[in-house]
Formats: sequence, C-alpha cells, structure tokens
Amino acid sequence: MTALAGSKFRHATYRTMRGVTLLELMIVLVILGIIVAFAYPNYRDFTDRARRNEAKALLLEIAQNQERFYLQNNRYGTLVELGYNNPQPTDGGFYTVNFPVPPDANNFAARATYQLGGNEAGKCQWFEIDGRGTKQSFPLGDCWTRTR
Repeated sequence: MTALAGSKFRHATYRTMRGVTLLELMIVLVILGIIVAFAYPNYRDFTDRARRNEAKALLLEIAQNQERFYLQNNRYGTLVELGYNNPQPTDGGFYTVNFPVPPDANNFAARATYQLGGNEAGKCQWFEIDGRGTKQSFPLGDCWTRTR
C-alpha cells in the first residue's frame, strides 16, 4: 500500500461520514417534542403560581398599610393616600389592584384583577382582601391557597 492508496481511503471515508441522515434528525425532533410536551405545561403552572403570589403579596402589603393608616387617621385610606397608584399594577404587570368600593371608616376591600385572558383568567381572575381579613377569589374560591 502506497501513500496514494491511503489518501484515497481517507477521502472515501470522509465522503461516507458527512452529516446526519433524515431518520436521525426525525428521531431527535420526536424526542424534543416529547420533552417539550411534558415540560411546557409545568412551566406554565409555575409562572401562573408566581404571578398569583405576586398579587397576593401586594394585597397583603396594602392591607398592612391600611391598618397603619387607620391607626393614625381613624379611617381607611385610598390607594393614593397610601402612596400607591390607582390602579396599582403588580411588578410583573399581570394583575392590577384597586378598591371596588371606596374605603370608609369601617372597612376597605382591595382587589387584584388579572389583566390578560387565557387559562389563568379561568382559574383566578381576581383576589380580594378586606379590613376584616376576609380573603375571596373568583371564579375558583381557593386561589389564596391554590398550589396548581
């Protein structure tokens, strides 16, 4: 075997081992499709829970500030008097908080309303907390404790 014959052998090997076949590519795509089919719904649930937690945290913060305001003024304040915008969006902007009924000397109600459509609007469209600590949600009543 001469050097010229070895060179032809290497050239023939490179020609046969170039790239991937269509079958290999399709197998990879099917595997990726299966992984995405399982991962994406879990990701959506995770982001929905994070958005709900953000709205609940803002409502609890407003309720705490209302109690401070009540101790100083003997009445509950508006969002502007508490130092918030009216309506006050959450940090992510998915919920906005407002008072469905103006606060008075006896009670207040703060409501966080979901701003987008989709699956989350069908689960937890709004949360509400009032001056007595009563927590409500719509359309599902367990949004304050919901983990999925």
